[in-house]
Amino acid sequence: MLPEFIPNWIDGREQEAADGGRFNKLRPTNGTILYSVARSRAADIHTAVAAARRAQPAWAATPAVQRGLLLHRLVVQLEQRRDEIAQIVAAETGKSLKEALAEVGGAAQCGLFYASEGQRLYGRTTTSGTPNKYAMTVRQPIGVAGLIIAANTPIANVAWKIFPALICGNTVVLKNAEDTPGTAWFVGQLARDCGLPSGVLNIVQGYGEEAGAPLVAHPDVGVISFTGSTEVGRQIHRVAGERFCRVSLELGGKNALVVCDDADLERAARWVLLSAFSNAGQRCASASRVIVFDAVYDHFRTMLLERIARLKVGPGDDDDFGPVINERQLQKMLTAIEAACAEGARLLYGGHRLDGPEHRGGFYLAPTLLEGVDPAAEISRCELFGPITILYRVPDFAAALALANDSPYGLTAAIHTRSLHRAVHFCEQVQAGVAVVNAGTYGSEPHMPFGGLRQSGNGTREPGTEALDVYSELKDIYINIDPTQL
Repeated sequence: MLPEFIPNWIDGREQEAADGGRFNKLRPTNGTILYSVARSRAADIHTAVAAARRAQPAWAATPAVQRGLLLHRLVVQLEQRRDEIAQIVAAETGKSLKEALAEVGGAAQCGLFYASEGQRLYGRTTTSGTPNKYAMTVRQPIGVAGLIIAANTPIANVAWKIFPALICGNTVVLKNAEDTPGTAWFVGQLARDCGLPSGVLNIVQGYGEEAGAPLVAHPDVGVISFTGSTEVGRQIHRVAGERFCRVSLELGGKNALVVCDDADLERAARWVLLSAFSNAGQRCASASRVIVFDAVYDHFRTMLLERIARLKVGPGDDDDFGPVINERQLQKMLTAIEAACAEGARLLYGGHRLDGPEHRGGFYLAPTLLEGVDPAAEISRCELFGPITILYRVPDFAAALALANDSPYGLTAAIHTRSLHRAVHFCEQVQAGVAVVNAGTYGSEPHMPFGGLRQSGNGTREPGTEALDVYSELKDIYINIDPTQL
């Protein structure tokens, strides 16, 4: 099923890079070549943007309800071909087929939500302070949307971006993550088969500095939406801001999960493991800081260690999580762990590459638990995007809340407590875009806004209906009547 080569989708056709460039995509499970991929550069971006620009007026003129019906066809295809998509996702990421199937389901749910928004692309009608004058607003598309996504949940990330951009009447140039090229390529094939007009959805493969950067700088791109690292997001904001392009940034997190002395510790331990290690910790919303009250700290640490020791690492449905996405990310994590230990951190579990017979050649990191880390240390304040978490001991609720807020990020946070008073106060006072009580730090739903504070984003929210504000312009309309002409 998997091809030997993954091309671009430009103007409804598969295309190689203009200069014929290619790169190899490796399997995270064993390091072997999965396929070769088009290595796009500025010339390919210009071609894709030109195709999107040509197609945009007709797509914008298509009634939103009709756009929604076309996108619904794509949702149906996602559901009907979920097994094929899941196999590609599993091959590209190393996650289990079971997890990949769940991810496809989430992508379809997101697509269905936005396809339905074609029937609810509301403006509003309001009053005027002037007699015989009527006031209203309408939504209008921006033009060409440049979308840049991460590889951690590839089909979900594709859906998260393309559906709201398209339902608003924009055409799209998607710069796909270089580590998951096949997933987006397959969506491009489905879009063509569903009858999406040529040029409406263009998918360009390649590296960030070679394909993503020209997309961000292109003068004909009216909105940029990026999911990825804070470092790259800062560069995008600077470049796109120079030309007053609209920018939506969903960036990193160093998310806190607080365990109070009155928590259900069994439940809390289960959610710590899921939040910190599922998807190999490759979530912007993963729990990389676990803040535990002193009264239960030692007992909870023992519980965690017992459960971590039982985790199975591998690509199968019976495994708890798989490899990280590439060798570069793995080495970055190993270096960070080594540096933290050199500065006095205590390694309680893991911290090493798994290289047994079942892991040989793959990018596997053992689930890693640290303690005794200074909250000001680099590893406490830098997102690693892997199966690594840190335990912090605090005396009480006030100290836990203060430590949760002591971060350059502000994406998600969770608290485990039986106290309604603590739960409500935490949700009000924690400096994060998402607050959760008695569950994990992840689990965003497609009809809800997601985003964070400070270095976790620039204040926009996707998905939810709030994403419509990212991908559309609001126009005020005033209608004046002359009563003498009645």
